[in-house]
Amino acid sequence: MFKLTSLNMNGIRSAATKGVEAWLAKTKPDCICLQEVKAQAADVQGRFEEMAGLKGHFHYAQKKGYSGVAVYTKHAPSDVVVGYGSKEFDAEGRYVELRFDTPQRKFSVISCYFPSGSSGEERQQAKFRFLDEFDPYLARLKSQREFILCGDVNIAHKEQDLKNFRSNKKNSGFLPEERAWMTKLLDETGLVDVYRHLKPDTTEECYTWWSNRGQAYLNNVGWRLDYHLATPATARLARTEAIYRKEKFSDHAPITVEYDFAI
Repeated sequence: MFKLTSLNMNGIRSAATKGVEAWLAKTKPDCICLQEVKAQAADVQGRFEEMAGLKGHFHYAQKKGYSGVAVYTKHAPSDVVVGYGSKEFDAEGRYVELRFDTPQRKFSVISCYFPSGSSGEERQQAKFRFLDEFDPYLARLKSQREFILCGDVNIAHKEQDLKNFRSNKKNSGFLPEERAWMTKLLDETGLVDVYRHLKPDTTEECYTWWSNRGQAYLNNVGWRLDYHLATPATARLARTEAIYRKEKFSDHAPITVEYDFAI
C-alpha cells in the first residue's frame, strides 16, 4: 500500500513545535505533501531537510514567511519539478512535483497550494488567474502521466463541504465561479476527488480547515479545503481515507489516503 498524507502546516516551524514530527514517525506515510511551509532554504538547512526519516523537496516563495510547498518521501524520486512554469505564480512557491518513473509507468506526487482570495479583491482576482492557467496545465499533465495532486485548494466544492454554506455563498472559497471550476476539473478535465470517491455523502466529518475566530474548531464549524486529486486509474486504487483530529498541528487537519500500489 502507498500511504500518502497532505497537510497545510501554517508554518513548518510552528507545526514542529506542536508535534508533527512525532506524529509522522508514528503514522509512517510513504510521502507527505505540505503546504504553507512559510520557510526559506536557510530555515530548512540543518533542521528540516528530513523529518521522521523522510527526505524533503521544496518550492520556496520569494517572499519570506509566505506560502511554500514540500513533499517529503521515503522513496528517491526519479525527478523533481519545482514550479509549473507560471510567470506569475512560481515566485509564490506553490508547486513541487516528485516523479517516480519506471520503464513501465510514469507517476507523480504533487504538493500544491492554491491562492486564497479571502484577503480582498486583488488576491481574489489573482486566484482566478491561477485557476485559469492551472486547469489546462493539469489537463496536459494528465495526458502524459498518472499523478496524485495533494493540497490546500482553498475551495469547498459543494454545500456538504462546509458547515455554513448558506452564509458563505459570496465569500472566497465558496464563490460560484470557484465551485464551477472544481466541477469542470472533475467532470471535463477528468480528475477524481479521491475523498469523495471513497466518502460521497459525509458532511461534518469531512472538514479539514477551521477558522481561528470564535470556537470554530471546538464546534466543528469547518470547511473541506484539502484534497487528493488523482488521475482516474490511480484514484480507483484508493482504499482508505483518514482525517486526523486528535492532535492539532495547524488550522488544517492532515488527510491521509492509502492506495493499493507500491512505489
